Amino acid sequence: MEEFDLVINGSAHTTVDRFIVINPATGEPIGSAPNATLADLDTAVASAKRAFVDWAQKSDADLKEATLAVAAKIGEHAEELARLVTLEQGKPLNGLGSRWELGGAQAWAGYTAGLSLPVKVLQNDNAGRVELHRKPLGVVGSITPWNFPVMIAVWHMLPAIRTGNTVVVKPSPFTPLATLRLVQIINEILPPGVVNIVTGDDTKVNLGAAMSAHPDIRKIVFTGSCATGQKVMQSAAATMKRLTLELGGNDAGIVLADADPKAIAEGLFWGGFINNGQTCAAMKRLYVHDDIHDAVCQALVDYASKIPVGDGLAEGSVLGPIQNRMQFDKVKRLVEDAKTRGKVLLGGEAGEGLFFPPTIVAGLKNGDPLVDEEQFGPVLPVIRYSDIEEAIASANDSPNGLGGSIWSSDIEAARKLALRMQCGSVWINKHGAIQPNAPFGGVKSSGLGVEFGEEGLAEYTDIQTVFS
Repeated sequence: MEEFDLVINGSAHTTVDRFIVINPATGEPIGSAPNATLADLDTAVASAKRAFVDWAQKSDADLKEATLAVAAKIGEHAEELARLVTLEQGKPLNGLGSRWELGGAQAWAGYTAGLSLPVKVLQNDNAGRVELHRKPLGVVGSITPWNFPVMIAVWHMLPAIRTGNTVVVKPSPFTPLATLRLVQIINEILPPGVVNIVTGDDTKVNLGAAMSAHPDIRKIVFTGSCATGQKVMQSAAATMKRLTLELGGNDAGIVLADADPKAIAEGLFWGGFINNGQTCAAMKRLYVHDDIHDAVCQALVDYASKIPVGDGLAEGSVLGPIQNRMQFDKVKRLVEDAKTRGKVLLGGEAGEGLFFPPTIVAGLKNGDPLVDEEQFGPVLPVIRYSDIEEAIASANDSPNGLGGSIWSSDIEAARKLALRMQCGSVWINKHGAIQPNAPFGGVKSSGLGVEFGEEGLAEYTDIQTVFS
C-alpha cells in the first residue's frame, strides 16, 4: 500500500494515527494517509507564516521562475500522479481521465507562471503620483475536493505562490494520496514552508473548520458543496479572511430548435458526463425544444450506449465508478425517484460496487428532485420545452449559477440568449470548457470570487495605494 507523511516546513512529518484510502473501483485499500491533529495544523500554519517573510520579498521574476519549475516537476511525475489519482478517485487513466487531469494541471501551472500584476499608475501629474500595488496576503489555506484532486490543488496553490503567498493545503479524505505526493514533489524545489499539507479523515478533528477559523490564515480558497461553503464563510468571518469559494452548480443546457441532434450529441454527452458527471461545471439539466426533443434523446442514447465503464486501470475504460458510497447513494436515490416521474431512456440500474451506468431520463420538469438537485453523477435529465422564454426561465429557476450553455446553429442568436442566463460562465455549443485565461466563478449560491486569469490571480492579493 502507498503510505505518505505530512509535509511541513519542507520535511516529512509523521502522525500517531493514520486512515485507510479505498479504491472505489474495487473496494480494496490502496494506501494510508496521516490523520493530522490540531497541533499538526498549527505547526503547518506556523511554518507557512515563517516562510512568508522571505517568500513575499521575492521579485516577480523569481516567483515566475519558481512557478515554472513547479509546472515542470508536475510534468516529470505526471504518470506517477495520474496512477495515484486513478487508484483513489476511480477515473480512468485514458480519455478525459487522470492523464488528462495531469496534463491540464501542468498546463495551468505553466500559464499561471506567465501571469503578473504589475504596478498600476493611477495618476502622475503636477499634483503627485498615485500607484496601485498588489501585495501578497500571507498564509493561504486551500481545501480541495475529491473529484479532481491534483488539478484543483494546482488551481488553488499555484496562484498563491505566484503572488508571493505561502500555502497550507488540506485535500479530501477520499483522495489525499496524490496531493500528498504532489506536495512532496513541489518541496523538492521550493523553500521549506512555502507549501505544506495536512490530511485527516474528519472523524476526530475537522481540519477544514479549524483552517477557516485559524487566526494566522489570511485567505481560504475552497472548492466543494454550497452547504460547506456557507460554513467556511461563517467561520472565516471572525478573522475577516479573504475568500474564494467555488461551490456547487446545477448547470442548465438549452438546445434550440435549429440545432442538429447528431452533430451535438457528442458535445452534449461530455458536457454532462465528463468525470462521470462528478464535475461542478458539468451540465446537470438539459432543456430541449419540442421539435427535436426525441431526436436529441435518441442521439444521446446512441452515443452514451457505446461508452465503456470499468476499472480506471483498464486501458479500455472511458468512465469509472462513482467515487464514494455517499455520492453513489444520492445518485441512486435521485434515479429511483425519477423512474416514478419520467422515463429512463438508458441505464438506470446500479451495477456492482460503486459503478453506475450512464443514465438518461426524459419526461421530467422543474420541481422534480433530479432536475432541482445537483446529482453530481452519471445521470442527465432531458426536459422538453416549446417556448424559449419558458426554457430561459426554467434554466434560471435555481439557487445555483455556476455555468450554462446554449446549443444552436445560429451563433449570434445563441450569444444573445447566453447573456440572459444567470450564471458565471456560458458556453455556445459546448459545456464546461474552462480555460486558464478566462475568469471562472459562480453567481448566486454557486460561489464567491473567481479563479483563473489575471482576475483570479488578483484574488490572492491585497491592494495598497501609494501616494507621493
